Amino acid sequence: MAVYRIVLKEDPFLRERAKEVREVNQSVKKLINNMFETMYAEQGVGLAAPQIGVGKRVVVVDIGEGKIALINPEIITGEGKEIANEGCLSCPGLMGEVPRMTKIKLKALDEEGNEMEMEAEDFLARAIQHEIDHLDGVLFLDKAENIQKIK
Repeated sequence: MAVYRIVLKEDPFLRERAKEVREVNQSVKKLINNMFETMYAEQGVGLAAPQIGVGKRVVVVDIGEGKIALINPEIITGEGKEIANEGCLSCPGLMGEVPRMTKIKLKALDEEGNEMEMEAEDFLARAIQHEIDHLDGVLFLDKAENIQKIK
């Protein structure tokens, strides 16, 4: 496995829409493993492929309840709204208040290429929405208010 360098907010690559994954093969599975390795090394709870310079619609999340890998994720429904602080591995030293849905239902492919649906609430829902934004070229800074520098 490999730990990748995180692409930082100034890089225009983060503003591009990632491309759908057409086939879940060994290359995609290796990407997922490396994304988890990178996320843990950077002490993050989520990572999108564009954050390591890969323009594919792949995200990984682990908020402490186990690994979740989502390929071509798409939010089907959402409800509720909460404003909470967020940070981002691509925006080190910055934090801001971001409004997000508190409950979402999404569809995606799993690591084996099987179609799946899942529901997420609260912090998990927030993390998934944050990572899906990356796939669409959106940074949390675009939605955040009261952005602060942190140590």
